[in-house]
Amino acid sequence: MGGQVKQYDVAVVGAGMAGIAAAVQSAREGKKTVLLEKTVLPGGLATTGLIYIYLPLCDGNGHQLAFGLTEELLRKSIVYGPGDIPNWQKGQNAPEVKRFRVAFSPASFMLALTELLRENGVDIWYDTLVIGAEKAEGKVKSVFVENESGRIEIQAKCFIDASGTGILARRAGIPGWDKEPNYLSIWALQYDKRLENSENFDLSPSLRMNVMGVPRDESKAPEETVYRGISGKQVTDFVVKGHAMLLDYYKRNWQEGNMDRKTLFPVHLPAMLQYRKIFAIKSMRDLQTDENNLRFEDSIGLIGDWRKSGPAWEIPYRSLCPADGTGAFLAAGRCIGSLGDAWEVTRVIPTAALTGQVAGVAASMSVETETDPCRLDPTKIQERLRGLGFPLHLPEVGLSYKA
Repeated sequence: MGGQVKQYDVAVVGAGMAGIAAAVQSAREGKKTVLLEKTVLPGGLATTGLIYIYLPLCDGNGHQLAFGLTEELLRKSIVYGPGDIPNWQKGQNAPEVKRFRVAFSPASFMLALTELLRENGVDIWYDTLVIGAEKAEGKVKSVFVENESGRIEIQAKCFIDASGTGILARRAGIPGWDKEPNYLSIWALQYDKRLENSENFDLSPSLRMNVMGVPRDESKAPEETVYRGISGKQVTDFVVKGHAMLLDYYKRNWQEGNMDRKTLFPVHLPAMLQYRKIFAIKSMRDLQTDENNLRFEDSIGLIGDWRKSGPAWEIPYRSLCPADGTGAFLAAGRCIGSLGDAWEVTRVIPTAALTGQVAGVAASMSVETETDPCRLDPTKIQERLRGLGFPLHLPEVGLSYKA
């Protein structure tokens, strides 16, 4: 495609929670690391997308599951803004708001994330779009990007797709799953003079999240509010209809006479598409519905179910690796191999951070050993993860497997 050429050890696509964890870990391992982000803000759906709840790291019964950068990032989310971690250790069948989670200020977290990336020497490229990828001899050789400097080729020894949209995988022709439904909805930050603080969404008195359109029963959602796959037209349609739905809400409330434009109004709208499930690679081991509390010999960490207390999951390393054998490539975050209800569990912040850090470790080991990341010995990856404080199997945190 021509243009400039830049070379790195590790290239990470997407500066959401998965990409930040991957880039920070790779940089901490001493690798020359670039982080490519299409917006000018870090944090992805959690910050730019205003989904500002760092969902639980525990199982709701007093057992912490996720550690490492997953916990480090949770604590950083409230360093420069409001938010308190509940006393979760003695919880039994605890509701989400009483678990090891926190609601944070998106802007405050962005500042903390930028600070973290700079402290660790990550080369950050904001306002940079991935427009293509080149494969040679069965592996990703480079990605092509465009920004204000023009078209640039990024060469690396290992690539991590943490984009949430699977943009690198799709441009490289890696097969994936992309037909899971997303529902017309919008999360927007608003001022509401009537409200006092709650434990859930409120950042301060009268400042809270307005969540609209998420169906209580997804099976009954009108077909015109269901989106499958992704296209340029779909993105625009989803955003425009979300804005219209929110504006209708304010108009109705003002017309009723109890509120007006000075006592109830939007403060900030999401600056990115609020799709939850866009593209997951077809991996060497896709996680499936009801595979909680199963043992995977190549487990690289533990996560809980953010929706309910009890279930715990081991994440197989193979879910980060494409089934088609494409080399020099790993997926992280919402792009790992997951299907059905398992995707609901793996698409959130804790799993994103955990798989991102693992991808950063594996990419670094790939560079060091000149071995494709998906041909690494999983036990060697596990050894390094244990050194970072990761429990890898449920009995290590006092939990058991299904009978």
